[in-house]
Amino acid sequence: MNVFLWIVQGLLAAMFAMAGVMKATQPKDKLVAKLPWVADFSPATVRFIGIVEFAAALGLILPGATGIAPVLTPLAATGLAVTMVLAAITHARRKEPSAIAFNAVLLILAVVVAWGRFGPYSL
Repeated sequence: MNVFLWIVQGLLAAMFAMAGVMKATQPKDKLVAKLPWVADFSPATVRFIGIVEFAAALGLILPGATGIAPVLTPLAATGLAVTMVLAAITHARRKEPSAIAFNAVLLILAVVVAWGRFGPYSL
């Protein structure tokens, strides 16, 4: 199970790191073409979301890999789960069911990591 959790953590970290860097560095006009929901938010909010996602991606890997404050790994997973709930709410308001389904998958993966790392397979 520990190996499974590391694989899930790696996948989540890669996805959120890429998404976070994209949201934090690209101008809003360029992001709207790929992510239509960005039009509903200010550039500062989109950058903040990107920074949060990138920080959580680091938090999924670095504490466990270095052994420094490993409690941050399940906290990062919990933060991503909350982020995915908020994202699903946004997509529900915009009537984007395929985006909600994607958020649900990421939510489930983040909850599995949080459960595993807070509980029986803590680092």
